[in-house]
Amino acid sequence: MSTHHILRADVGTVHRGTFDASIPPVLTIASGDTVDVTTLSGNVADLPPPGSGFTVTPEHRRVLEQVPAGLGVHLMTGPIAVAGAMPGDELAVEIVAIRLAQDWGWNMIKPGMGALPDDFDKLRHIHIAIDADRGIITMPWGLELKAAPFFGVIGVAPPPSDGPQTSIIPRAWGGNLDNKNFGAGSILHLPVFNPGTQLSVGDGHAVQGDGEVCVTAIETALAGTLRISLIKQSGIATPWAETATHFMTMGMNEDLNKAAEFAVREMIALIRRHSPLSAEDAYTLCSIAADVSVTQLVNVSKGVHVMLAKALLK
Repeated sequence: MSTHHILRADVGTVHRGTFDASIPPVLTIASGDTVDVTTLSGNVADLPPPGSGFTVTPEHRRVLEQVPAGLGVHLMTGPIAVAGAMPGDELAVEIVAIRLAQDWGWNMIKPGMGALPDDFDKLRHIHIAIDADRGIITMPWGLELKAAPFFGVIGVAPPPSDGPQTSIIPRAWGGNLDNKNFGAGSILHLPVFNPGTQLSVGDGHAVQGDGEVCVTAIETALAGTLRISLIKQSGIATPWAETATHFMTMGMNEDLNKAAEFAVREMIALIRRHSPLSAEDAYTLCSIAADVSVTQLVNVSKGVHVMLAKALLK
């Protein structure tokens, strides 16, 4: 029987900005267990000003005051260890449910960053109203958007030989993937590099477009339920994902073309694992039926994902 756990973001359960194999787990679970997890979003400069009418929770303020800053900007809940996980295994992280957890989000334009690093020369923060009950986001100019929440950061600890790594740059261990398809019902598959694997989540997004072009989405606190399962010695080397209807492969590289090449090669390999097609036929299928999309352009290593309907491989 699986066990259900609760992991709330607070001092002692949140680490900031760094993936590192030396960070001890705050929770240990068995394969197949579920975890209710909450996350926080925003450093001191990102908080709404006094008198805004928005609520900043006590745990958010405690974390910013008491938890040391890391190499990157993200507030991450975890790490979660999975008993029996060993290098060479595969971790399947199913997003069973996800919901908005506060009444505001924030967005930033940062000079020198984003898809247009030279076009905007002033730092801008805006704070955006979120109606969690209705699932509606209201922009400062009145536009209402339907929420589509997901965790921008889901990752395991990197190999010990890599040492501490910033949370900003996505790598083979996942991390800041910023993939808007990781909503409820999706499953992210991650390679395991350490005993226990040490999974962390954070960087909640209320809604995001592919590309995330101005540096951030609508960043916000989220609550979710994860089912975390271990697949022994599959030997995967890079993340892949699935939804109820699609397979998804991903590539990350500072060169967008190389990121796309990697993601397409991974999709060809996935097709061949799930069908008798030759490499040539799989490449053709990618060209006529798969969608190649820019995941994000703002995390140093740019992201590309390829999606293919599962039904095409039956």
